[in-house]
Amino acid sequence: MIVETLPDIPRVLTGLAEWAACLVYVLLRRHRLPVARLVLVAATALGVVVAVQVLADELPRALWPLGMASAVACMFAFIVTAARVSARDAGYFAARALVLAELVAAAHWQIHCFFFLPADRPGTAWQAVFFVVAYGTAFVAAYLIESRHFRPAQPLDVTTGELASAVAIALVTFFMSNISFLSANTPFSGRLGLEIFYIRTLVDLCGFVALYAQQGQRLQHHAAAEVKAIDEMLRRQHGQYLQSKRSIEIVNRKYHDLKHQIGVIRAEGDPGLRADYLDSLEASVSGYAAQADTGNGVLDVVLTTKSLECAERGIDLTYVVDGAALDFMSAMDVSAVFGNALENAIDGVLAVPDPERRLIKVAVFVRDRFVMMTFENYFTGELRTEDGDIVTRRSDRDRHGYGLKSIRYTAEKYGGSMTVNTEDGWFVLRILVPIPATTITTTAPAPALP
Repeated sequence: MIVETLPDIPRVLTGLAEWAACLVYVLLRRHRLPVARLVLVAATALGVVVAVQVLADELPRALWPLGMASAVACMFAFIVTAARVSARDAGYFAARALVLAELVAAAHWQIHCFFFLPADRPGTAWQAVFFVVAYGTAFVAAYLIESRHFRPAQPLDVTTGELASAVAIALVTFFMSNISFLSANTPFSGRLGLEIFYIRTLVDLCGFVALYAQQGQRLQHHAAAEVKAIDEMLRRQHGQYLQSKRSIEIVNRKYHDLKHQIGVIRAEGDPGLRADYLDSLEASVSGYAAQADTGNGVLDVVLTTKSLECAERGIDLTYVVDGAALDFMSAMDVSAVFGNALENAIDGVLAVPDPERRLIKVAVFVRDRFVMMTFENYFTGELRTEDGDIVTRRSDRDRHGYGLKSIRYTAEKYGGSMTVNTEDGWFVLRILVPIPATTITTTAPAPALP
């Protein structure tokens, strides 16, 4: 009786809603098919999704779940093909698209039945206009709303648990919103036409809000995890600085002790043996006496430590640094910036096959109330990127790959910026930080690196 009084949503409109919802999430991704191929795939998907819905309407009620599962499979295939995302990400989008399609179709049909039924109400032309306006407005609004949580350049990286949660929300929403059409003899079913339509629209709205909230929590969780990882790396870098400082003190003490030992060796009677001892001893300690003196104690430690590491690995590290210009930065931030930048540079030059090109140049200077820090090194010309961001070459990406993010985070903390360029086989990292007004520095021209 209810179906005769208020007809259910035509399957063609349901298919159009599902297709449009999928298109919303496809357009939210930057990595998608070129425009011409996307149009072709979208047109094909439109025909398939609508056809599946029409065929599902011909199935017995017992096979209704099979028809809906086929429609969802088509939605999944459309997203994974057009958006170039992983199966997990496509499943996450398909779950959201299903709920969005149900919400738009239910809301449109509820209002449609209110204004255009019975048949003596405004005719087909007005119904078509209302359909276009309602669907167009709803899906454009959905795109704008979802674009706050889905940035085109931001990787989705949906976990299995997050996918399971989204699918569960979508299934519960879909089941509860359609239960009245399956059977009126349940505690959750409506028995009046308008009541059924209202329940369906309300439940779909709640499902969409739940999925929207879930994505917001995902972003907050990922941001907190990234900040925690960066903070942990900063603490680890500071610990390395303290360890390096202690190591340099030990090396310096050892150096002075060895100078006295050299005097004893010189007393050796055999001139040839004495000369051999002296040459060997001086060669073993000569590198440890070369300590950086930049005017910034923290930077001295970092540069001295990295200079020793570069010497051991056959890397030529040169620097022209005005360390006093960095006095306004905390010891931890200076340690993090230079430690991470030099670690990245060392990793880069070690991948260069030619030992003569394993060069690193560092400069720090003041210009127009800004401190400029530059790190230049030869590299192989191959950079691994994901969504426009440079990623680590190391296999353990859970523990590595945060160096440039940490540097950018620190630069922005002081109101500055970080840029990365590749120029004629050189990898160039530039950090520009404004000097606080309370800090007095002397403006100097940019140094010429050796």
